[in-house]
Amino acid sequence: MDQNKKKELQAQYKAMHHEMGVVSFKCIATGDAYLACSKNTKSTLNSTQFQLEAGNHPNKALQTLWKQYGAAGFQCTVLEVLDYDDPDEDYSDILEEMRQTYLDADPKNHKLWR
Repeated sequence: MDQNKKKELQAQYKAMHHEMGVVSFKCIATGDAYLACSKNTKSTLNSTQFQLEAGNHPNKALQTLWKQYGAAGFQCTVLEVLDYDDPDEDYSDILEEMRQTYLDADPKNHKLWR
């Protein structure tokens, strides 16, 4: 691949707008949901499911439920998507507020990470 094409592809990747929002891993049997703020929802869903399948997710409560009910016992979804313009801006505070809204709404909602 020539250098110009490589630079062009890198620029396109940097300019991409990844979907940001709040993701949920909800156990259907218990109703417990584990929520995360994400700057790339597809990546968060994929990596978390991979960790759970491998049996080494740091959230032990979620890992226990996953082991008991399996992937079929969970609903893994994006609850809310953040509409944003500048991919270089830090939206962490807004994402945290979005997640906190869901945490306050239901006592069975928990943080996926600290």
